[in-house]
Amino acid sequence: MPSTVRLLILISTLPGRGREQIDAYERLAPVVRAEEGCVRYDMHRVSGEPDRFVLVEEWASRAALAAHDVTPHMLEADAASPAFRAGPAEVIELDGAPLA
Repeated sequence: MPSTVRLLILISTLPGRGREQIDAYERLAPVVRAEEGCVRYDMHRVSGEPDRFVLVEEWASRAALAAHDVTPHMLEADAASPAFRAGPAEVIELDGAPLA
């Protein structure tokens, strides 16, 4: 049985442009959550930093994540994000189950 893939995605927007990231996420989240294999797709603002966010993703398999990455809505979102992001997002893949 394939194990889930867990990602933390660190996002910084240009100064004062955090609202645009929130708006983009709010449009995208319901579509992503409806994708086959999406277990979790939640964004959080970093406390005290209105232009920094952490996106928490969990996918049922590596294949589900790969399919997600090439959906039309993700390709469109990736093309639009440089307008308000300070740079590329940092993607951190978590290893295995939580530590005890």
